[in-house]
Amino acid sequence: MAAIQARRLGRRVALVTPGGRLGGMTISGLSLTDSGTRTAIGGIAREFYRRVRENYVRNYGLDSPQVRDCQDGFRFEPKVAEKVIGEMVQEAGVTVFRNQPLKAVTQDSRRITEMTALNGTRYRAKIYLDATYEGDLMAKAGVTYTVGREGNAKYNETLNGVQLDPPFHNFLLPVDPFQAEGFPSSGLVKGVSAESPGKQGQGDRKVQAYCYRMCLTNVAENRLPFPKPRFYDVGRYTLLLRYLKQGGWEGLDDGGRLPNGKIDCNNKGAFSTDNIGMSWDYPEGDTATRRRIVLDHLNYQQGLMYFLSTDERVPENVRAEVSQWGPARDEFTQTGNWPHDLYIREARRLVSDYVMTEHNCRGVVAVEDSVGLASYPMDSHNVQRVVREGTAREGSARDSVVQNEGDVQAGGFQPYPIAYRAMAPADGECENLLVPVCVSASHIAFGSIRMEPVFMILGQSAATAAHLALQEGVPVQGVNVRKLQVRLREDGQILNWQGGMVAATGSRTTPQLPPPPDPRTLKGVLLDDPASGKTGNWILAARPAESRLGGTYIHDGNADKGSLSAVYTPDLPEDGNYTVILVFPPGPERAANVPVTLSVEGVGSTTFRVNQRVAENNGFAALGTFKLPKGKRTTVTVSNRGTDGYVAVDGLQLVPVRETPTGG
Repeated sequence: MAAIQARRLGRRVALVTPGGRLGGMTISGLSLTDSGTRTAIGGIAREFYRRVRENYVRNYGLDSPQVRDCQDGFRFEPKVAEKVIGEMVQEAGVTVFRNQPLKAVTQDSRRITEMTALNGTRYRAKIYLDATYEGDLMAKAGVTYTVGREGNAKYNETLNGVQLDPPFHNFLLPVDPFQAEGFPSSGLVKGVSAESPGKQGQGDRKVQAYCYRMCLTNVAENRLPFPKPRFYDVGRYTLLLRYLKQGGWEGLDDGGRLPNGKIDCNNKGAFSTDNIGMSWDYPEGDTATRRRIVLDHLNYQQGLMYFLSTDERVPENVRAEVSQWGPARDEFTQTGNWPHDLYIREARRLVSDYVMTEHNCRGVVAVEDSVGLASYPMDSHNVQRVVREGTAREGSARDSVVQNEGDVQAGGFQPYPIAYRAMAPADGECENLLVPVCVSASHIAFGSIRMEPVFMILGQSAATAAHLALQEGVPVQGVNVRKLQVRLREDGQILNWQGGMVAATGSRTTPQLPPPPDPRTLKGVLLDDPASGKTGNWILAARPAESRLGGTYIHDGNADKGSLSAVYTPDLPEDGNYTVILVFPPGPERAANVPVTLSVEGVGSTTFRVNQRVAENNGFAALGTFKLPKGKRTTVTVSNRGTDGYVAVDGLQLVPVRETPTGG
């Protein structure tokens, strides 16, 4: 996208790629686009998705199932994405140099003068853009960067660093970590780290897990069996087998259908396609190290699928579920029907004069030098698999269990702007380099930014900034941002969000909520969120477009499960029947199982489960109608215990219900 934009601006471009293909993960299996809020995607990125849809319309017809399944171009077959990108690059007249891994960089003062590929080819330019997942050019240019997770304290965040006992993608049943179950002297099972995971929120140099995004099909004539890898080691799946024998199995991730009977299969559950703990050395690894890690991931994941589909110790229902799928015969035909590239979710990250953090994602802090929007939840996959110590006795350790560490899934916020400064090295560092992928962001903020549409957006914006830097004869740090923003808007980029409530996971986008009601029109007893007695670290959100009452609401940040509660004690004017209504802003990141307990003095209590993902009644969920006494003898308690997403509390309404007379 950067190269296309530069050519459209009239610049000469050399697009140098380490491999043989263009498109990264977009053509290598990530076909169920992690789009966040689709309407926040503009520019050439939006053009790409539009052209994907047009490809299906042209080949299958407007009313075809293929057009329906492509969902406006955001779900596609990898071969179609590669075709569309190839067409766009060719139309723009981009000169492409393939299979050119970077070897060295030559600099004069604070400028790159030349970069050299492994085969000796030298590339000279006035400005360079590092659009790789790894940030290799950035690193060789000597700019400041980081690897791993910062501690929460560094940027005053809540979701960075070590995340013990994550509620998602973790073991739901106790699994013993030792080779001889119950005896630590036998050693740990393969895949379990002997290191201490660290303390909650503590920083480290570890990175989240990688995997291959498989393109699978259950169409028999196009389905291949899962291959047995050359280095098949069934011992790598011991933990999974123990989990399966207890009934633990979250299912194969089908993520939603792609056109022509295919799926984009990603990691799911406690033990899946993520090769947990095996990615740490990749970001800073040399060529040999990276090749070893890539091969290990290939063997692990192919072996996993072969094990699940063929090993007779796997429960029959699981084998049947997995065996109905297989690699698509018409995808990745030059790489054995397996994705071209490993999914490098995170590697190096630039550290510039501005670091994007959790506060940007949540909308607490906004930047003025926006060059595009991000909107996906803060998403980090697990980092390590460790032992959670139990109460061992007499040489046994049967209470010690395996635990995944690191997973975070936290959304519920609106699209937010990404700073131009996050792409440019710090003032005083390299003056002719921009970094639109390995941007300056904390680990957890990068977990939201790191989605393919956003990389496309930033690529276009970086090329436009490079064009202006050349035009004005200034370092990239000196680009006139206002002038840059004018040009970006002219080219279709969306730099600021003007919509209402937005919260999305994957390609599912929430419609904008209707405006909140005028409180003067609401009947009965009303209690706003500040009126609740709160226990725990609730987060106050000042978002009038989302709040149903008073312009603010509180939420649990999808954290500290079981330790947060909000208690309302209404002062009822008289005995009578009341409809009890919990008020909250709904959204797909909310929990579907929020426990709400109604207690009446002298009578007892009843607990309900409220689905906060449902937008019915504009966020006013009736628990039912109850006979309640006057005064402060009734309490309504909202908890986040055991919930499967964000818990939001906006208020409570109790509406008196008059009995209808009978007999006439």
